[in-house]
Order: sequence, then structure tokens, then C-alpha cells
Amino acid sequence: MALPLIIAGAAALSALAVKGLNIDRKSQQKLRQKLTRALQLSDLSEHQSPVAIYPSDFLVSEQSVAPQIGAIVCCGIGGILDHTGIWLGDDLIVELAGNGLIKAISSERFINERSGKQIFIACNSLGQPLVNESAAKIASEQIFQYRDYHMIENNCHHFIWQCFKPNDHSITTFKSLNVHLAQYFDRVVYWDLCEVDNERFDSARKLKSFQRKR
Repeated sequence: MALPLIIAGAAALSALAVKGLNIDRKSQQKLRQKLTRALQLSDLSEHQSPVAIYPSDFLVSEQSVAPQIGAIVCCGIGGILDHTGIWLGDDLIVELAGNGLIKAISSERFINERSGKQIFIACNSLGQPLVNESAAKIASEQIFQYRDYHMIENNCHHFIWQCFKPNDHSITTFKSLNVHLAQYFDRVVYWDLCEVDNERFDSARKLKSFQRKR
């Protein structure tokens, strides 16, 4: 009898943790509504993170933002990792794929090739995308090239940062990329929902699920 009680207790604690995180996210959104200018890193206290809201398929994301050329977008992988790309416009995202190919794909393919349910976009506290058109140009010039992909040392986050600052030191994690982007733009980073046609995503997933069952 003890094991079911332990499982039930763990589930209850997990639910409370998720509820607490959702409350924190909603508080962050309320604070944003009162701002008249974008938060800079100098506005933070010593112990505050330069990333106010991380992307999450499991927590509430209330704000959605239209993408712009040079914006950074991401989606989830298995609930524990994030995959990043750069928005080119015309529903195209440049990414470094796991096979080492740099390619431009639609937002639908970007998310359907992963397990995430949404695409998120890096923004400032006013809900404005953090964009760099020069980075988008550098990324587009590398389409169809191959890199020696490595999950840690030469991954999608490293590719994104190299488009912003070519030949800079290696970026190995999504968290590190966020910190560097915050410093690059001198803005607190908020990952908001990217305004794409989610109904198309849902339809595509249902079709793929149906085809697998046949």
C-alpha cells in the first residue's frame, strides 16, 4: 500500500510545483503590462536572471508575438531540450539539423520534426522580438552547407550564436545562448508564443498519427 501513496504524493507535489510556476509566469506577465520601456540588464538585481520567461509546452504562455526577420525561435524536444533557429521571413526558419545540414524549412516542418507543441520567439519585456537581420543574412548564406554536428560542442545553439557573433567562443546550452542574447541586446529575455498557424500544426499531427495507425 505504501508505493501507491508515495506515487500519489509525488504527483501532488509535482502538480503544486507546476501551479507555482504558472503563478510566477502570470506575475511576470502582469509586471510587463505596467512597463513603459524595455527592461535592461541594469534594471535587474544581483540575483535576478536575465531570462524572465523560458519557453514551455507545459506552462501557461499568455502572450503571442508575430515573428520578424532575424528573430530567434525555438521549440521543445522531448520536454527536456530546446531546438533553436532564426526566422528568415516568408514562413522560413534556418536551422542546424541533427545530421549537420543547415537548411531553411517552414514553421510547420520546424515543429513537426520535434516533439514540441508550440514555437516560441525571444522577445523583450514589451513583447518586441529581439532581431538581428545581419544574423539572418549570415544564416541564409550557409543554407545547404554541412557542419560536423555534435550534440554539445557544435549544436543548434552554437550555430545561432555564430550567426550573431562569428568566430566567438562556443555556446553549448540553451541557457547559455539565452544569457549571451540578453547581454548582446542588453534586454531581459521573454520567450513568447510565436504567431504561426497552429491549426495547420494540429491537422498535420493528426494526419501523421492516422498514417502511422494504418
